[in-house]
Amino acid sequence: MAGRRRGWFRTTRNTEWVQQARQVLTTAFLDMDQRQSIAEAAVAASAALFPERGMAARWDPVRARCYGASGAYLALNDRLDQAEREGGTIPQPEIDGVIRGLADAARGVDEFYRGNQAHLEHAVAVYGSVPQLAAQARAQAQQARQAVESSPYAGYPSIRQCAAAVDEALLTLEAAAAGGAGGAMREAATRLETVTRELSSALEAAPGKQHSATTALASAATRLEAARNRLDRVPPAMSALLREFAAASSNDLANNERQAREAIAAADAELSRARAALAANDPEDALDLTTTARAHLATAEERAEAVTDRLALLRQVREQPAERAKAVRFKLRDAQMLAVNKGVVPQWGSVLDAQAERLDRAAAGLTGRHPDYWAYVSELDAISAFVAGVVERMRNTDR
Repeated sequence: MAGRRRGWFRTTRNTEWVQQARQVLTTAFLDMDQRQSIAEAAVAASAALFPERGMAARWDPVRARCYGASGAYLALNDRLDQAEREGGTIPQPEIDGVIRGLADAARGVDEFYRGNQAHLEHAVAVYGSVPQLAAQARAQAQQARQAVESSPYAGYPSIRQCAAAVDEALLTLEAAAAGGAGGAMREAATRLETVTRELSSALEAAPGKQHSATTALASAATRLEAARNRLDRVPPAMSALLREFAAASSNDLANNERQAREAIAAADAELSRARAALAANDPEDALDLTTTARAHLATAEERAEAVTDRLALLRQVREQPAERAKAVRFKLRDAQMLAVNKGVVPQWGSVLDAQAERLDRAAAGLTGRHPDYWAYVSELDAISAFVAGVVERMRNTDR
């Protein structure tokens, strides 16, 4: 090919070889430029939509090579213009070198594009669909907002909140579209689609809120009465604790009755407010108030049950104090056997032996007319928890 060009570039007419040289150079340049433009657009789409792929950084050296070839081409074109005006020649190897540079740069673009073709074509396709995605999201949002305007449930807090989110997302999308940022526009359109679906779901759920609130209120009212009945058992249970067991066995329960009554009163007040909200056609507020009432009822139930459960537990331990210790000793023996099997007796043997001594001391402490059975139970529970911790650490030794 260089031989053929030598014939073109060295004719007797100076302008003819310049024109032929310019034609060959321009063809090579336009071929490279077209390939570069396609790749550049794809890289821009990738950078806008998938910046984490780092495609722009990988493209930079390829683009720099194209810029270098383009600069050499433009400089040579200037010299060709000068040769055409003033006469003279340009060494053919120099012309061939610029043509090779353009071809090499084009080849580099091809290699880059082929190496990332699937991703780049996907980025271009997605980037091209962004305006359509934005238009579709905008239309769906406007339709949902119109549904809100005509809905009898538009005043519900959930509807107002979702509608406000849609309005905000619409503004964000318009700002992204005005800025021409494809990635931000796609992200804003996706966000708008999400909040629009949430608004539509809230509208669909709204008609059933009245029934849900009515049912929840009735259930909570039933639970309130049950909590009051349970509270009636607390004073006699507390009295029995004080008569039958050491005072230390119930010191931590001294305020439970008062706390339970306060929680029941708070639940009753919340349920009254919930009924008023329901009557005012505000079932969402009624549901929220009912949820708060349930939390108060849970507190009341926990405080009441702590007293009655303590009495039942201490009576059971008083009848068979050795049974509870037996279960802890069984767990301790299992732990000691595990230590032997894993070969970690030097590390844990003395620790486990100390728990056996704790068990003996706890049992020996059950003396007098009113033994402190609660201290006994608490110590056994502490030993059991400690042994469980040791077992867990031994099992993790070889992991």
